[in-house]
Amino acid sequence: METNNHIYSNDDITVTFEPCICVHAEKCAKELSDVFRTSIIPWINLDATETKKIVNQIKRCPSGALKYHLNNKKRAC
Repeated sequence: METNNHIYSNDDITVTFEPCICVHAEKCAKELSDVFRTSIIPWINLDATETKKIVNQIKRCPSGALKYHLNNKKRAC
């Protein structure tokens, strides 16, 4: 069975989740449950806290199933 990657984005950050490599340690949900919610769809809510906290949590993902990149903000001239 093929499982597609999931992409979540807001103005500041884009987060990808690769379910096929996730080891389900649940560090993300246990340590930052406002963002990584196991019982609500969509399960990642990037607007629930500061981008810095999300980045720090993603860096603790033991499997590397969560990845991120910061979005370029357009500036008015």
